[in-house]
Amino acid sequence: MTSVKEFRVEREPTATATGRGRFDFTDDYSVFDWGGMPDQIPDKGRSLCTMGAFNFELLEREGVPTHYRGVGPDAVPLDEVEEAPHELAIELVQVPDLPFEDGTYDYDAYHATAGSNYLIPLEIVFRNTVPVGSSLRKRGAPSDYGLDHDAWPDEPVDLPEPVVEFSTKYEEQDRYLDRTDADRIAGVADIDALDNLAREVNRVVTERAEATGFVHEDGKIECCYVDGEIRVADVVGTFDENRFAYDGQEVSKEVVRQYYKRTHPEWVEAVSEAKAEADRQGVADWRPLCEEEPKPLPADVIAAVADMYAAGANAYTGAAWFDAPSIDDAVDAVRDL
Repeated sequence: MTSVKEFRVEREPTATATGRGRFDFTDDYSVFDWGGMPDQIPDKGRSLCTMGAFNFELLEREGVPTHYRGVGPDAVPLDEVEEAPHELAIELVQVPDLPFEDGTYDYDAYHATAGSNYLIPLEIVFRNTVPVGSSLRKRGAPSDYGLDHDAWPDEPVDLPEPVVEFSTKYEEQDRYLDRTDADRIAGVADIDALDNLAREVNRVVTERAEATGFVHEDGKIECCYVDGEIRVADVVGTFDENRFAYDGQEVSKEVVRQYYKRTHPEWVEAVSEAKAEADRQGVADWRPLCEEEPKPLPADVIAAVADMYAAGANAYTGAAWFDAPSIDDAVDAVRDL
């Protein structure tokens, strides 16, 4: 199980053939890599599943290969269901173990058992803007990305061209990689092809966002390698995988991140300290080292965030899947949190 969706296998993949399975999206949420938080956000899972299916179908119409098979128990197209789905049917590939010994992850061992179809152990991140809270601000100066600023301003900044980065997928603490390390970790999958695929996904999602009143700030994809072809995997273009804005307000999981930073900074700081201590000790799992536990969200915050997910999914897909406020009203509510 991942932190927000359950993973179900119907047919196991092999070294030479894909399998079949599905994601069952729950109403759990996760921030700061914590995993499942103390409460849930109603209908969040259906919102993410609906947006993910909608984007996979957009991508396939643009000729982008994916692992998507449909929604619901019958794996049908999104327009053949009457209610917002919570299950996404997918093709499965192998996910070998990634050994961790003496403070090092053994990617050679991962690829030695990967076969001709496997999940590429990378996240490919694309950025169109640099919003407040973006990790890019910590890794470089504005001039490194073609911006004419001496320092990062206190508002989102548009990038002149999208930036593509690579980070680890299966390490306990994700880390950004230079292109040489990313190429090694990708195995036989071509790093330039991964870069180009991420840019194409970014283009498709950005154009849909613009058509529906959103600004697509950044996002990520995961990919699988199947008999020489790279396909988009996991889920794409949701309010958890990507950051969107509407009328100047964040409409994504970033709303919850920033809420915890404002109201429970002691937990956020404890998470940061636990990750640093895990690095010093050379251990993979930092959570047992964290001295604070996250607090549940207040009921009014849960309600506002739930409306944001539901109204956002309605607006982005152009269909009334959820009984939710208008996107303008939902955005105004989270703006006041």
